[in-house]
Amino acid sequence: MPDTDNPSVRKEQTAIELDKQALHESEAMLRNVLDEIPDPLVLKDHDGNFLFGNRTVARLYNTTPAEMVGKQDGDFGVPKEMADFFRENVLAIMASGETQVVLEDSRDAVSGEIRHYRSIKKPLKDARGNKQILVIAQDITDIIHAQKMLVKSERRLQDVLEVTREGIWDWHVPSGKVIHNAQWYGLLGYAAGELSDDFETFGKLVYPDDMEAVILRLEGALKGQTDAYYSEHRLVCKDGTPIWIQDRGRVVERDAEGKPLRLVGSFADISMQKAHQRQLERLAHYDALTGLPNRVLLADRLNQAMVQARRRKKQLVVAYLDLDGFKSINDQYGHDVGDQLLTRLAAHIKAELREGDTFARLGGDEFVAVFGDLPDAHASVPMILRLLSAVALPVHVKGLTLHVSGSVGVSAYPQVEEVDADQLLRQADQAMYQAKLAGRNRYHVFDAEQDRSMRGHHESLKRIERGLSDNEFVLHYQPKVNLRTGQVIGMEALIRWQHPDHGLLAPADFLPVIESHRLGVELGNWVLNTALDQIEAWQRQGVDLAVSINVSAHHLQQADFAARLQASLAAHPDVRGGQLELEVLETSALDDVNYVASVISACAELGVGFSLDDFGTGYCSLTYLRHLPAGTLKIDRSFVRDMLEDPEDLAILEGVLGLAAAFRRRVIAEGVETVEQGVMLLQLGCELAQGFGIARPMPAHHVPRWVEAWRCDHAWLGQTAVSREDLPVLYACVEHRAWIAAIGSHLADQHSAPPQFDHHKCRVGKWMDGEGAVRYAAHPGFEAIQQLHLRVHELATELLALHAKGCSTAAEAGFARLLALRDRLVASLLQLLSKR
Repeated sequence: MPDTDNPSVRKEQTAIELDKQALHESEAMLRNVLDEIPDPLVLKDHDGNFLFGNRTVARLYNTTPAEMVGKQDGDFGVPKEMADFFRENVLAIMASGETQVVLEDSRDAVSGEIRHYRSIKKPLKDARGNKQILVIAQDITDIIHAQKMLVKSERRLQDVLEVTREGIWDWHVPSGKVIHNAQWYGLLGYAAGELSDDFETFGKLVYPDDMEAVILRLEGALKGQTDAYYSEHRLVCKDGTPIWIQDRGRVVERDAEGKPLRLVGSFADISMQKAHQRQLERLAHYDALTGLPNRVLLADRLNQAMVQARRRKKQLVVAYLDLDGFKSINDQYGHDVGDQLLTRLAAHIKAELREGDTFARLGGDEFVAVFGDLPDAHASVPMILRLLSAVALPVHVKGLTLHVSGSVGVSAYPQVEEVDADQLLRQADQAMYQAKLAGRNRYHVFDAEQDRSMRGHHESLKRIERGLSDNEFVLHYQPKVNLRTGQVIGMEALIRWQHPDHGLLAPADFLPVIESHRLGVELGNWVLNTALDQIEAWQRQGVDLAVSINVSAHHLQQADFAARLQASLAAHPDVRGGQLELEVLETSALDDVNYVASVISACAELGVGFSLDDFGTGYCSLTYLRHLPAGTLKIDRSFVRDMLEDPEDLAILEGVLGLAAAFRRRVIAEGVETVEQGVMLLQLGCELAQGFGIARPMPAHHVPRWVEAWRCDHAWLGQTAVSREDLPVLYACVEHRAWIAAIGSHLADQHSAPPQFDHHKCRVGKWMDGEGAVRYAAHPGFEAIQQLHLRVHELATELLALHAKGCSTAAEAGFARLLALRDRLVASLLQLLSKR
């Protein structure tokens, strides 16, 4: 035993222990390094048993490095033939003493997958001279698979290139060399290699007309605008026949500066597709039966012709032809005969047209001709007449002699308003139907002005409808009063349009547009409900007024008019009976007087009164007066306006008042603008009136203040009607004013005939000499009236003489004196009434 007490011995033992520890640590570190190597690593002895294995190979064999020591590959589930190969191979390499690289397979014990390895096997000897071998295996399974796939892909690509019908080319841009496959040559009728492989040869094969386009497309790819190249063009085959090809390519390689080095692509023969495309295009643009352009091609040509017409400042005419009598022939003899008739007529017509004209078939028996480059639209008339003559020619089909005629609608371009091709055709189509309505076998020219008017009417309707929905309409109210007492008896509601662009519009600006249209009814209902709302609103302010509204004939004759009125009244329970009156407009437009009478009666039961507006203007006013149970007649303003100077208007006014009295109807006159008119109405017995002389229509919120401030003119208050025996005095006043007006007209216009000069033969003179003298001779002022009448005639004679001599200025100055005498005479005549 060693002497452990000896210091030198202890020191030696300590050194040995340290060395062992260092060796152990070194071995542990080496093992850790070997275990981290991703490749399998083993050390085998001279008999092929494992001396060492890292964790990678242990995982492959589904074991641990420690369990592998002393065992062989076959002990870990490796197939026998594979394990035998491993043992025999390492024994042989150890025997040779040379390192070898071996490609071999192994089996994953977990998955059972066969993996491919590239193994480096190096024979060694240990310290005692025993043979060993170190094996490091690199897993090359993925590489082997990739190589196999590459080989397979290359084989597949080669197969494709061999069997493809496309011509493949590979152009090396810097050298200009082009490589082609056999099919490239074959498609052009050449043997492989028969043509030189330079780019210039390719250029010679391009069809001359297509060369410029092909070069532009190639330059797009070569100049970096795009990597892709695509072109459809023609190549010339060996026999000189051009074929259409679809050529596609891509830049696959560029240099460091981005310049293209290689362009690779292919082409396919698309000649059949092109031929089919041309056939489809013909079918798409030409009529299959007649061979004429169809609707699609017509639209294109018409658009082009319109552009040229504008550019050249020429006229273009569209003639829309429809055959008269074709349907009966088609029905009687069958479609085959009809088709032959159409074909031959198309040929006849086309032969009559100019070379540059277009003649197209739209379908059925409808055709269109386009005549361009005309100095004016009238220049097309001879062409249209030739077209009609060609249509009227007899056509012989299957032993039959067939006759048809044509109706032609004509539209021209350009027009005042810009139109497109579709509008031009529609215009001609509309005109064609007018030609048919006019008797056929003729032409009719589209009236653009009338069309604009109709379109304007439609646009106005739409604008009115929008105005109604946007609450742009308002009601203004015009007072109706009793002239003799000054009492305000009610208001007439008058519609106005508060237009956002044009200001306040009167009814004449929009009501005619909606006459007999549903909008007229809708607007009428709006007026009714708005007026009822206003009656209730005034009542809440302490103002109790009746309101009349205007109702059109179209509205009144609606089947549900009475029901709607009842519903509106029910929605306004504060409106009493008698507070609403309906004024019937356009009585001459009433279709069924008896029906309207029943409607008025039904409304009367609801407490609603009626008046006949503008009475006296209709030719059958008496008929309406007899049959319509309206309680009020409204005298038209035209009679009131001229009654002071027109005896006929005065007579009509007197007649209307007489009828009203006979039929026990109330009368109100509208259009009173002067005090004198009011006085005359009162003298005639008409007390109720409205007009600007009383008040203009006003907004609803102004009405209460106006009612409070209203005062009747003193000339009207207490004015009574004259007796029937004194009416001639009123006529004498009016006739005298009319005579003076005639003098004034003659002085202003020498071509008008002067009135009667003799003071005994004028109407007033005859009355004074006759009926006036009988009734008023005892009146103290009658003799003075006769003298004043004589002076009027003497002055008038002097003025006419001056006028005849050309002294117009003096005559006009004297006319002012004549007017003063007129007023004195009229005032004196009226005195006859007040002093009897």
